[in-house]
Amino acid sequence: MMKALSRARLAALTAMVAAAAGCAGLYPYDDDDISWDQPKPWEDEDSPKPPPRVSVVPPPPISGGTLLVTADKAFAVAADPDRDRVSIIDLVTFDVNAILPLQTGDEPGRVTEGAPGTAHVALRRGGAVVTIDLATKEMHRRPVCAAPRGLAYDASTDLLHVACAGGELVTLSSDVAAPPVRELRLDRDLRDVIVQGDSLLVSRFRSSELLRVAKDGTVTQRFKPPAYLQSVPNGHGFDVREFEPAVAWRTVPLPGGGVVMVHQRGLVSPIDTERPNSYYSGNCRVTLVHTAVAVMRPMPGDDPQALALPAPGVGGIGEGLLPVDIAVSADGVNAVIAEAGTRRIFETPLTTLEHSDGLEPCSASEDQRVIEVDASGQPIAVGYDGDRNLLVQLREPPGIARFAALNGARTALLPLAGESRLDDSHALFHRSSHTSACASCHPEGQDDGRVWNFKPAGPRRTQSLAGGVLATAPLHWDGDLKDFDALIKEVLVHRMGTYPPEPEHVAAFAAWLDTIKDVPRSKPADEDAVARGEALFNDPTLACATCHSGELLTNGATVDVGTGKPFQVPSLRGLAARAPYMHDGCAATLRERFGPCGGGDKHGVTSSLTPAQIDDLVAYLETL
Repeated sequence: MMKALSRARLAALTAMVAAAAGCAGLYPYDDDDISWDQPKPWEDEDSPKPPPRVSVVPPPPISGGTLLVTADKAFAVAADPDRDRVSIIDLVTFDVNAILPLQTGDEPGRVTEGAPGTAHVALRRGGAVVTIDLATKEMHRRPVCAAPRGLAYDASTDLLHVACAGGELVTLSSDVAAPPVRELRLDRDLRDVIVQGDSLLVSRFRSSELLRVAKDGTVTQRFKPPAYLQSVPNGHGFDVREFEPAVAWRTVPLPGGGVVMVHQRGLVSPIDTERPNSYYSGNCRVTLVHTAVAVMRPMPGDDPQALALPAPGVGGIGEGLLPVDIAVSADGVNAVIAEAGTRRIFETPLTTLEHSDGLEPCSASEDQRVIEVDASGQPIAVGYDGDRNLLVQLREPPGIARFAALNGARTALLPLAGESRLDDSHALFHRSSHTSACASCHPEGQDDGRVWNFKPAGPRRTQSLAGGVLATAPLHWDGDLKDFDALIKEVLVHRMGTYPPEPEHVAAFAAWLDTIKDVPRSKPADEDAVARGEALFNDPTLACATCHSGELLTNGATVDVGTGKPFQVPSLRGLAARAPYMHDGCAATLRERFGPCGGGDKHGVTSSLTPAQIDDLVAYLETL
C-alpha cells in the first residue's frame, strides 16, 4: 500500500518521518534520490538495502562559484569541475552554444569575463588559467600557479589578477603569450580577488579575512566580518553563544563599489560531545554552523576605497547550509545564494541583511524567498539573466535551471549532456543534517581552519580529510577512534544524529574520502633553503623523522610531545595548507609551532636550532 502512494504524498510522509527521527535535513524532496544513509519510509527495517551508487570517476568535493553571466547577458559560461569541461550557453535562445573539453584533472573553478568577447577560467588543479574566445571557442592555456582560485579582470589596465591557494597573487596581461606582469607572495589560502579602484581586495577562504592590496603590492589593511553573539533561553535565564566568521565560500563585487561575502559562522562556545545529537538541532537557533552574508560598502570620507564593516548581529540566514556561491543583481538591490547542503537557493534584498539577522526568527522574512531546487539537481552556482530571472548551475545531473523573477517558478531546465557523476558518498558528505554537514567543517574535503571547544576533550583543531587520512588510524587527535567504522558511529551517528549506514555503504564512503587530494603545493621561493631543511628534518639528532615517517609522514602512534597528554601523530602531507597547527591551534604559523606551544624538545630536538635553521626547516615542511 505504501508504494501506491502518490509522489507528493510520499514526499510529505518522508518529511514527517524524518522530522520525527530528528534528521529532517537529510531527506530530499524526491523519493528517487533519498540518501542511502536513511531508512526508506516504504521499507521494512529488515528489508535488503540497495547497494551504494558509485561514480566510475570519483567527483571532487564541491567548490562552487563556477558560473559567469556576461555583462551583456548574452551568454552564461559554466565550469564543470566534475567533468573537466566548460559549457557556453546562449541566454537568448537558452540553448547550449558549445561544450569545451579540458585536460583530465584540471578541475575548472572560477570564471570571469575579460576583454570583450573573452572569458577566463581558473583550473584549480591544472595550475593554469584558460582564456576562451567566446566567438571562435579558441582556448589559450597559461601556467600561473599550483592552485589558482580567484580571478578578476581590470578593464582600466587590461590586466587579469589571479589569487592562488598557495598565497601567490599573479597579474597577467591580455597577451596570452607574455609572461606574468607581476607575482606577489601574500598569506596562503587566498580565494577571491576583486578590483577596487587602484587596489585589490583578496579574500582568504577559511578565515573570512579580506586583504587590501595597494597598487604597489603592499597589504595595507586586513579585516573580516564581526563576531556574532546570540542569547538562547536555558530555563533559568539565557546562555550567550558566540560565533566567529569562517569559511568565506564566495566574495563578489557590488555595483558601484564595495563587496559582499557569503560565509559560515562557527560556534566558539563549548559543545558537549557526550550528548547524543550534539551536532544536530531541529531548531536552527541552536546550531553549530550557519550561513551569513557580510555587506561591505564604501565609506564616506577621504579614502574612496575604504569599506564599512557590517554592524554586529546582522546578516545571518536562518536556515541553509554550504553557501557555495552568491550573485548580486545588476542594480545591486538583491542577492541570490546557492546552498548546496540544503539543495535550495535563497534570494534576499541586501538591505534586509544589513539591518537584521535571520537566525533570531529562524525563518525567511517576507521580502526574502526560498526556492527548492532538489528535484532539479544540486545547486553549485547562481547568477541573474537580463530579465532578473535566476540562473542556477546544477552539478548532478549537469544543467542550468532558470527560475522566474516574479514568482520563483522553474521556467526552463537545460541539460548539459555528460557522464553521470552520481555518487552516494559524495551526496552524504554534502548532505545537510539540518544544522551541519560533513563539508561544513571539512570544506572541499580539507578543514575549516577552526578550533572547536569540545566538552570534555577541550579545544581541538579540525583535521583535514585529504591525502589518505584513513591510513593514519587511529583517528581524531586523541587517537580514540580505532578505525573509520568507529568514526562513523561517533560522528555521523552519535553526534550528527543520522541512521547507521550498512557496512558496504561505509566502505564506499571510506573509498570516496580517500580520493580527496591535498591542495596542490606552490613552488618554494628558495630551493636551497628547502634542501637544508630536508637535511635537518632527517637528522637523527633532531628526531623529526622518528614519528613523521613513511609515505604519509606519520607512524600512526599516539604520543605525548610535551603538550599536555598523548595525541595522534598527524600526517605532514599538505601541511602548508593546514594552519593553524597543533591539536589546539596554538600555533598560527609553522614557525610558531617551534615556539612555546610546540612542546619543546619532546617534540623534535629543535631548541638548539638558529632562527635561520628554523626558517629552513619550515621551508622544507611547506613542500610536503
